[in-house]
Amino acid sequence: MSTPETQPTVAVIGAGLDLGAGRRGVDMGPSAIRYAELAERIRSLGRHVIDQGDVRAPVAEAIDVGDPSHRYLGPIMEVCSKLADLVDAAVGEGQVPVVLGGDHAIAMGSLGGMARRHGPGAVLWIDAHGDLNRPSTSPTGNVHGMPLAAALGAAGDAFVTDGFPTPSVTRAVLVGVRSLDPGERELIDDLGIRVFTMTEIDRRGVEPVIEDALTEVAGASFVHVSLDLDVVDPMFAPGVGTPVPGGLSYREAHLALELLAESGEIDSLDVVEVNPILDRENQTAKLAVELVASALGKRIIYSS
Repeated sequence: MSTPETQPTVAVIGAGLDLGAGRRGVDMGPSAIRYAELAERIRSLGRHVIDQGDVRAPVAEAIDVGDPSHRYLGPIMEVCSKLADLVDAAVGEGQVPVVLGGDHAIAMGSLGGMARRHGPGAVLWIDAHGDLNRPSTSPTGNVHGMPLAAALGAAGDAFVTDGFPTPSVTRAVLVGVRSLDPGERELIDDLGIRVFTMTEIDRRGVEPVIEDALTEVAGASFVHVSLDLDVVDPMFAPGVGTPVPGGLSYREAHLALELLAESGEIDSLDVVEVNPILDRENQTAKLAVELVASALGKRIIYSS
């Protein structure tokens, strides 16, 4: 069995995009997570870590909003293409990409980079929301509610880019969902997407749900985990833009990530939607660091 010291280097990549969100502030998420000692925590696991810095994103005040049904999409896709370059390069070096958002639109770049390297794969979308809206179904036009639809190739031609493949995933599993729009429910039915709601987690428990989720993505060319901090109950993660009561507890969130680490199936990770403006004493960023550590194999005792 591999030990922490023999695990691949972790490549930390910041993507402080906030053009996809309805509230400002998530552009500071990567800095807040780093300030909460992400690199130190990863090194405490015996893992090497390389910080690749941040993909630069324009500010909303300096650019045009574009089509209101998919606001700022052009600049968002440019940022995601640059992020895909970094993710692809990291994987090519044998590293595990850990991408720090920014709003959830950045997952298009993370998944795009993985797909460029491996071909279309699978994603475990751990989120209070489905992010499966399309421009025609979105109630807001905010692109952070559309990235999973885009990654599945279901969001329309406006999301197609030369920067990475479309679709970038052919399988998606949603975990922790408790807020879906009508258009998202329709797409879930059309594509046969497996959804584990909070109700199912309450009834069955975290472990069987994660086991079933992993079964759904088994054998994919890659498995990416896209973790939105709003999947955690706002009691533990107040610093998110779209909080929804009734989420995962602190311990449930850790258990989910620990189980994913134990599976050995996870190839890359996003941590998104940390908004320091809405946070309390960097509480949500600190939780993000702890959950990344769990996803990378943090345990009380390592077995030989």
